[in-house]
Amino acid sequence: MGGSAGSGTEDVFADGRMAAVLTGLMRDTEASVGFVYLLIPGDRMLRLVLLSGLSREIAAPWVRIPVDAPIPVADAIRERKLVWLSGLQDIAHRYPRIGIVLPYDFMLAAVPIVDDTTVWGGVVLLWPVSHAPELDAREQETLDAHCRLSARLLRRAADQDPPPPHPTEPYVVHPERPSEADPGLASAALDLAERLPVGCCALDLDGRITFINTAGAELVNADAAVLLGKRPWEALVWLNDPAFEDRYRAAAVTRRPTSFTVVRQPATSLLFELYPDATGISVLIIPKAGGALPHGGPPGPQDGPVPYEGSVPAATAAGAVPGDVTAPASVITPAPGTAPAPGTAPEPGPDSATAPGSAAASTPLPPAAPAFASVPTLPNRPGKPVGATAVYQLMHLAASLAEAAGVRDVVDLVADQIVPAFGPEGLVLMSVDDGRLRVIGHRGYSDEFIEHFDGKPLTAPVADAQVLSTGVPVFFRTYEDLRRAHPQAPRYEGRNAWAFLPLIASGRPVGSLVLSYGRPRPFPSAERALLTSLAGLIAQALDRARLYDANRSLARSLQNVLLPHHLTPLPGLDVAARYLPAGHGMDIGGDFYDFVRATPTSVVAVIGDVQGHNTTAAALMGQVRTAVHAHATAGASPGDILARTNRLLDDLDADRFTSCLIAEFDLARHRLRLASAGHPPPLLRRADGGAEVLEVPPGLLLGIATDVTYDTMELPWEPGSVLALYTDGLVEAPGLDIGTAMTDLAERLRVSTAPDLDRLADELTLHVRDAAHRTDDVALLLVRRPL
Repeated sequence: MGGSAGSGTEDVFADGRMAAVLTGLMRDTEASVGFVYLLIPGDRMLRLVLLSGLSREIAAPWVRIPVDAPIPVADAIRERKLVWLSGLQDIAHRYPRIGIVLPYDFMLAAVPIVDDTTVWGGVVLLWPVSHAPELDAREQETLDAHCRLSARLLRRAADQDPPPPHPTEPYVVHPERPSEADPGLASAALDLAERLPVGCCALDLDGRITFINTAGAELVNADAAVLLGKRPWEALVWLNDPAFEDRYRAAAVTRRPTSFTVVRQPATSLLFELYPDATGISVLIIPKAGGALPHGGPPGPQDGPVPYEGSVPAATAAGAVPGDVTAPASVITPAPGTAPAPGTAPEPGPDSATAPGSAAASTPLPPAAPAFASVPTLPNRPGKPVGATAVYQLMHLAASLAEAAGVRDVVDLVADQIVPAFGPEGLVLMSVDDGRLRVIGHRGYSDEFIEHFDGKPLTAPVADAQVLSTGVPVFFRTYEDLRRAHPQAPRYEGRNAWAFLPLIASGRPVGSLVLSYGRPRPFPSAERALLTSLAGLIAQALDRARLYDANRSLARSLQNVLLPHHLTPLPGLDVAARYLPAGHGMDIGGDFYDFVRATPTSVVAVIGDVQGHNTTAAALMGQVRTAVHAHATAGASPGDILARTNRLLDDLDADRFTSCLIAEFDLARHRLRLASAGHPPPLLRRADGGAEVLEVPPGLLLGIATDVTYDTMELPWEPGSVLALYTDGLVEAPGLDIGTAMTDLAERLRVSTAPDLDRLADELTLHVRDAAHRTDDVALLLVRRPL
């Protein structure tokens, strides 16, 4: 794993100590796959730093995760608690993004790495579904102990001066193995494999062939030396079908054996059985002729069932590559719930499909298995289908972009997912702005280099602008190709292939995407189709995001004008306020507050919430606030202020409801008067330290009925008392009882030792300040009578 970061600096990643912790955790919990994430300071991103038991390619969509993403490890870190998923159905229900990319049955636990003061990151572990439905006490204790150890190591590293840098790429942690293989045993194993009448080969976790015996090479009709280091579905034309790659992915993720049958013309079929473990996958290749078993006898104990798991098509045909007349079509046939014994033909079903010239039939999928046919097909050259991993990654990006709100969300998703998932070393995303291309995001380039591209006119003779005028993507396989087309094009160090993709939405150019690669790249038709589809998804998301940002900016400007810019403390009263807009993906809200000097001896505090999250709600909020201000300065009581404002809303025919709470402070008599129109009740902390939820008589929401009266309650306003007014966003959350939440808020108010109201306001809003899934605005107004 490399050495230390520098002289006198301990790097807990490079020296293998964090890897040893993960290895020990997986050993002690018998987990099959492990991920370790670090929370990058100032970046609001989780970065994958350690990976064990799975290939980087499969893990690529989750190399970088926004802290507010709906992903188990992000939730575990935000909530500082264990997230447990008991299988495929649970994953699909709670985290559909993961279910789209990994439609297999496995169990998952995510836990935060945290100490008393700092959240450092998180750990994710996977188990086969043979694991118990829940983690037992020993496993939970083991998880806690290893996370505490990780936190101590990370704390020691962070306390160094200077601290070691965070890993920029994940370290792949290999399972513990004997330090040296016994040459005699290795020779005996090789002899054993060579004597077998069936083929056998070994795949590493990346799916690459590390060994194939002579029988296996003969059965697949290829030279063993040529196959080594290659993925079967890339090296063998007749296996170039997403189904094979999907079986490999299913075996690697679930750690369960699986199988499928390839039917080749004329009537030649091979049964592939995959047996995974922590180091790779062993594959048996068994010839099937007329259903006869290779060993000539009936199925016996050696022909045990191979559980089928995951999704492959009932029948898929892959044509020959043009110019290769020797490549026959193939049909991939998955085994049903249990695979046939070695050499046994699958039972034909009523929905079976048969390849031309073949008598073999496919078997219907088990009802619970998701159909690979549901994956959208991409236009590509016959014989060169898009790989399963690429299609799953495209679907994951599509689902993520569908949830993106603003342009920054789209940029971050594109930059953070395309580079690890689709293979480029550099990315530049540009948006059309006033006849020019503006760089809105990049990865793998220096800022100085990017400055040369920013602001180029759409008429410039450069590839990223020209593809917008033609609407056709351009691919340069080598640097020489780029130089011939654009002799003046700058070249970033080490880049040797480029894809220039136009971003077109509803027939309008919205930007360009430039991908660059470190090695020459042939860009086969399947990859071109994939990248073109990718550009289409990004264009649509970017177009929506720009409209969203424009609307949000307008609404935010309107609300900023309508809310008070500052609250001026008055003699005899201290005041503080907080306003937190709704979280990701929401429009502007109608929460408001005000602090009004009503008469020389009285002050009115108001807080309210207009129904809705748009510019209409913000505009109505301004009208309500103005009406309350006018009636308060006219000397009306809290109840009369609400009644008069209610009549105004009826006259306006606003068709929206508003909650509102009025608090009047009589500075001469030291009395507090309150009235409510369906608003959450205020909290009062008394001078003796006790705190309570005040039972203000509830009234109808404003805007429901015309002639409504609102009762006013009165109580003493003692020195040292603190009154807290708030909107429902502070106490409402899915699955949380609002009464319990208000009681908890009162308790936090009671025990707080904050020296001033600003600190107290921060404490009371802390639990929602970083809540990524906050779906409502939060307003808080604190008023205190000094001692």
